[in-house]
Amino acid sequence: MELTPEYMGYDRTIVVFSPDGRLFQVEYAREAIKRGATVVGVKTKDSVVFAAFKVSSELSVPESLEKIYIIDDHVVTAASGLLADARVLVGMARNRAQVNKVTYEEPIEVPTIVRFIADRIHVSTLYAGMRPYGIGLLIGGIDSSGPKLFEADPSGTTIEWKAHVIGRGAPTAEKILNHKYDEKMKTEDAIKLAIEAVQKGEKDVTPQSLEIGIMEGAADKVRFRKLSTNEIKKYM
Repeated sequence: MELTPEYMGYDRTIVVFSPDGRLFQVEYAREAIKRGATVVGVKTKDSVVFAAFKVSSELSVPESLEKIYIIDDHVVTAASGLLADARVLVGMARNRAQVNKVTYEEPIEVPTIVRFIADRIHVSTLYAGMRPYGIGLLIGGIDSSGPKLFEADPSGTTIEWKAHVIGRGAPTAEKILNHKYDEKMKTEDAIKLAIEAVQKGEKDVTPQSLEIGIMEGAADKVRFRKLSTNEIKKYM
């Protein structure tokens, strides 16, 4: 984005709107997500499936790079962008989920934890001396009303989705989701669709470069698992 001299002052602070109503620092944070690896979320009638592409070097330990994080037994999130920012938000969300469990003796509802995360993100856009979180999150879980999938962006805006993709491969991968998503699909089909979407959005996708997380079950018995490399091979 190229700015003229009269716009430069609005470019340097988060708390001042430009004359045409833009917050440039939030827009830059969104650009960080567009440069991040592709992450896909797909919701079915009884599960939420995540697929994330991981960029690693030959000598790195693949398991040390996480893109899918457990917030609570029934809530997970997948991130694209600055993963250090994701780690901080996940830590706050985990604390909030535990406080809810101790206080009310029940798991936190998925929309409630999504709003909490979005509020923390939004606060960073309100005060000078701060910067927005350069992270996009797909947040999925299963509560008393069934599976849910949300997106939270750097402005603190949240949207609920049936299937969605963030990261650099989003423009291409989204076409696959729009064309092939079916609300009646089974979990196995959702896994295949999520992997195909990542393959369309990224180059040289291998089982080793994929992280697949699946949350399934009912509200009183939710199970989350990650597929092994050998399991991922069967779907590719």
